Amino acid sequence: MAALDTASGPVAVGAMICYDREFPESARVLMLEGAEIVLTPNSCEMDVARVEQFRARAFENMIGVALANYPAPHANGRSVAFDPIVYEVEDGPARDTTIVEAGPDEGIVVAEFDLDRIRAHRQRETWGNAFRRPRAYGPITSTEVREPFVRPEARR
Repeated sequence: MAALDTASGPVAVGAMICYDREFPESARVLMLEGAEIVLTPNSCEMDVARVEQFRARAFENMIGVALANYPAPHANGRSVAFDPIVYEVEDGPARDTTIVEAGPDEGIVVAEFDLDRIRAHRQRETWGNAFRRPRAYGPITSTEVREPFVRPEARR
């Protein structure tokens, strides 16, 4: 975690690597530590499942997320950024949270986050930390690995 001095004032920024992106806990811990924006360098193909998974990290944690991926031919580009605001109004339709999605080629892509909107969203909505129930999450903190997930090569 770091506070970056920006034109909009200080912004709490967290970072996770591409493998961290695969697990919801990584983004959750960064949000709990105060991150408003999470930056993620990436080095693998960004297929539709991984893009949507990353979009979900923004929504479920009420954070902006930005991912920079290798261009083709090393990977397939598709660097992306999402804001967390799926619903502009209560009971309204869902909106596309994509700020930017790059193509496969090398280049510079700028993602502009509306921090005032994100901060207001974080103050009024139920996702994030306000209504979590950590006492119900015992299995999440357990180190036990059960079948079918036991792997001899697992790193812990």
